[in-house]
Amino acid sequence: MHFKTIFKSLKNKDMLKRFGIILGIIVAYRLLAQIPVPMGDASTFKEAVSNLLDKSDFSSFLNLISGGGLASFSIILVGLGPYITSSIVVQLLTKAIPRLEELSNDGGAGRKKINQWTRILTVPLAIVQSVAYIFILYQSTISGNIATDFTPTIADWTLSVTAMTAGSMILMWMGELITEQGIGNGISMMIFASIISQLPTTMAALGSAMFNTSNGTLNLFGWLELPVDPVVFWIVLGFVIAMVGVVYLLVKLNEGQRIITVNYAKRVHGNSSYGGIKSILPIKIIAAGVIPVIFATAFLSLPALVGQVMMSVDPTSEVGAGLVATFSAPSASNFSAIYPDGITGQWFVYPAMYFLLVFLFTYFYTSIIFNTKEIANNLQKQGGFIEGVRPGLATSKYLSKVVNRLDLFGALALGFVAMIPFITDYIFIVLTGAPIGLSISGTGLLIVVTVALENLRSIDSRALMVTYDDFGDDEIED
Repeated sequence: MHFKTIFKSLKNKDMLKRFGIILGIIVAYRLLAQIPVPMGDASTFKEAVSNLLDKSDFSSFLNLISGGGLASFSIILVGLGPYITSSIVVQLLTKAIPRLEELSNDGGAGRKKINQWTRILTVPLAIVQSVAYIFILYQSTISGNIATDFTPTIADWTLSVTAMTAGSMILMWMGELITEQGIGNGISMMIFASIISQLPTTMAALGSAMFNTSNGTLNLFGWLELPVDPVVFWIVLGFVIAMVGVVYLLVKLNEGQRIITVNYAKRVHGNSSYGGIKSILPIKIIAAGVIPVIFATAFLSLPALVGQVMMSVDPTSEVGAGLVATFSAPSASNFSAIYPDGITGQWFVYPAMYFLLVFLFTYFYTSIIFNTKEIANNLQKQGGFIEGVRPGLATSKYLSKVVNRLDLFGALALGFVAMIPFITDYIFIVLTGAPIGLSISGTGLLIVVTVALENLRSIDSRALMVTYDDFGDDEIED
């Protein structure tokens, strides 16, 4: 990273404008998270949300990626979930339907049309999820004996669903605006901002627990006494060490790449000659970035949502209870209720499905963003070739072989990182009889680190672009 160049680029008006757009959108996003859904008494539904968050880590993850929108019962409660789901569906159809695949390869115009279809599909998905969330929350207020004299009418439902759908579409528009007018991927940036916005609350709760000396203080080697809870202190210290190790591993995985040398044939045109140079084609170990984790979480959330709806209608529904138990992340809040007799084989179902989906989505998304046939054709048109490999189809097969090998290691590594919280939970279950509940924070850490690295690279590239004309002046001064 060229940090000196990044700081130097802040003098550029375009760079400052892009940072200003990002900051302004994030501030507006946080303001939207404070606007309640127009449905009865907001405090009543907040109480229902609080009960729901205690029952399911799926709900906790929704609250995390919506920047607290679920806990505050705001109009962005649905968040970016419908857009992410729509993207998954459209990309799957693109690979399954040849006509759509041809359209996606038809340059910017084709991709623009596919993006438009993704936006259109987002609307009905947002409506369905809005209805489902309000229905679940309203039924939770009734089944939880929460005091309320409010009975929603058709007009109340219409207004609330419209507000939540509009909130989801506004978030989608904000994300795309950051991508076009800001720096980096806007959707990833919005999710990043959502997770970061929850850190002050988490740190405050952790600090309160650490400095609570009702259970005694920490005595170090008999010569220093610290006013902190000894048990919480050592747990937090262990988490910090583990977090540093995981962050280091994630940075290495994100920065790891295979360099392929590309040679360009020398061509003569009139009195001028072109080519005869070498270039590089970098292929990242995890080219898909954090997208497989987000896709896997969103994909697994749908059965849990269906189960929540079924249980809201009929609390005795065995199918609904089975869906919630199977497709909800094992956590400290739901472990004792779901597994009263200790850990069973069902505990491993969610982590296994999560690992498998992360693995498969890594391959799937890499095949979309790294089209070996298109790259081989472009190299051949430009007179480029890989030494020892024939241009055209042979180059495409060679690149596919390299990418598949890298994907195997990258998918396994990404899946292992996603499994670290579950492994930690299993160890605590064996040692203490209950999990510590790091599943969501582990996923959040994975998203934060990966998106931060991607955005830093985007900022670095933009900084090099806007300061390119200054390099000659610097050399003259030197």
